[in-house]
Amino acid sequence: AEKSLPQPDHVVVVILENHSFDQIVDPNRAPFIYRLAAGGALFVNAFAVSHPSQPNYFALFSGSTQGVRDDDDHNFDAPTLAGALDAARKSFIGFIETGSPRKHNPWESFTNARATERNLSEFPSDVTQLPTVSFVIPNLDHDMHDGSVRDGDAWLKIHLGAYAEWAKMHNSLLIVTFDEDDYSAKNRIPTIIYGARVRPGQYTERISHYRVLSTL
Repeated sequence: AEKSLPQPDHVVVVILENHSFDQIVDPNRAPFIYRLAAGGALFVNAFAVSHPSQPNYFALFSGSTQGVRDDDDHNFDAPTLAGALDAARKSFIGFIETGSPRKHNPWESFTNARATERNLSEFPSDVTQLPTVSFVIPNLDHDMHDGSVRDGDAWLKIHLGAYAEWAKMHNSLLIVTFDEDDYSAKNRIPTIIYGARVRPGQYTERISHYRVLSTL
């Protein structure tokens, strides 16, 4: 069946922070994310793989936590999504908002991927210029780690609302996920896929960062 999966032209993955499913999928707390969930695929059994933050980013970017259980600095010579895309003649960029910490920017820890980082100010206004896959990492004020859910939701709408609607009409996708929960819900997190050829609805299969990566 995997051979028949559509090939999107662009996929943008946004990773937010430290909230469980029930804290986010709520029209009053996060109205924009709720709208994405209503119009896209909402995975109601999506789970992060670890605590604290960093191993989850490694899992999503490299298919392994690399044995890390902390937020310290690490350096690996290991396969990554960026390398796999490059080998397939596709492209990857990690866009980071100024102030985003290293522990949230996984490519900084992999020798073959460091060159893929760009500041979010370089996110193209002409979205046809986006790479095949990009990650967008807000800073701590906007990823819901330090700032509020409402502020993070508003930031997402301002920065990626137009892309989300464009993606629907242009064979592209927006994926919104979280690194981990707040230790309250067995690491159950929101994960939403929105865009072209997505059948809206709630999906009950259990997924993790590894499944999201393998789908990418």
